[in-house]
Amino acid sequence: MPSFSRILLCLTTSLGLTMAVSAQELQVRIGYLGYVADNGPLLSNVIPEPADAGLRGAELAIIDSNSTGRFLKHSYQLAVAERDDSAALLEAARQQHEQGLRLFVVNAPAATLRQLSAALPDSLLINAGSADDSLRQQQCLPNVLHTLPSRAMLTDALAQFLTVRKWTRWLLIVGPTADDQAYAAALKRAAKRFGHSIVAEKPWSFDNDQRRSAQAEMPLFTQGGDYDVVLVADERGDFGEYVPYQTWLPRPVAGTQGLTPTGWHKTVETYGAAQLQKRFEAHAKRWMNDRDFAAWMAVRSLASAITKLRVTEVTAIRQLALSNDLPLDGFKGRKLSFRSWNGELRQPIPVVQPRALVTTSPQDGFLHPSSELDSLGYDQPEVSCNLADPA
Repeated sequence: MPSFSRILLCLTTSLGLTMAVSAQELQVRIGYLGYVADNGPLLSNVIPEPADAGLRGAELAIIDSNSTGRFLKHSYQLAVAERDDSAALLEAARQQHEQGLRLFVVNAPAATLRQLSAALPDSLLINAGSADDSLRQQQCLPNVLHTLPSRAMLTDALAQFLTVRKWTRWLLIVGPTADDQAYAAALKRAAKRFGHSIVAEKPWSFDNDQRRSAQAEMPLFTQGGDYDVVLVADERGDFGEYVPYQTWLPRPVAGTQGLTPTGWHKTVETYGAAQLQKRFEAHAKRWMNDRDFAAWMAVRSLASAITKLRVTEVTAIRQLALSNDLPLDGFKGRKLSFRSWNGELRQPIPVVQPRALVTTSPQDGFLHPSSELDSLGYDQPEVSCNLADPA
């Protein structure tokens, strides 16, 4: 029989090996891919959008993840690549991939996101920059999840509130860009879905500076029939800021300006959101916007999955995210989760005016068989793809 000392030596060696393995730090590297486009001069540029939107949110999420991850000896790092054209960003993504990165947060338009998805098929990309509806309906990308709300989610959130207020007759003003057209299409879908009517649709075709001519032109432009509310589709902000208080009829303005649905806003403060706002403002020296929150949520989603799995394997993280076993805290009063059919984060949508939170959708009374949050955006029967079952 083996001696007692030999048994003790074996036990000590085994315990030492176990402690060494458990003490081994898990290094998690996440890539941030940002497309910084030059949109040219805007007709309404009094308050410009921050150039670092998205990036600062991802940075704060890394700080938060390291704060909670140190107990498990998980260390998070962010590798940042920002470029001003799609080809350069694609090359930067390939370089990060060659360095071993497989987890990415992407703040880029839909076309660039599609290119990145195709170029990095063995990676997991989280979309924090494109609200494109087609990416969630019929052109779902198998390796992409979405933390930025789609236009359909945003406009459904707004339409629910307009339903509650019985503002059902809309005057729709649509800007000239492709993004404006896409937002208008989402508004039309929401109007049909919730029983609203568009009494008139007017394309915005002026190219002058509305700061000088809003008082003269906007009242005449908004004539035509009776309406309860003016809906604006102007994502760049070329003219929409000059619609409120200038309409022919004294009516509220909503959409991309006025009463606005958004993924996040400075005025969101309940359910612990005030603490997140303060941490962000201390880090970025400005207010947190929807891109920042989407990027923060993307990193925190990855960190939550890694904490649960104790691995960084892409397939395992994706499978967990698309299941019901990864509830996420987004300071919105409900547990958030990704939809298994299109990878979109189901979440409440704040509806705000520039200086205050007006309401949060889904509104009371809008029910759903499984989750009231699925009353916003494309529900499973409306989607032609199913990420949980790619076959």
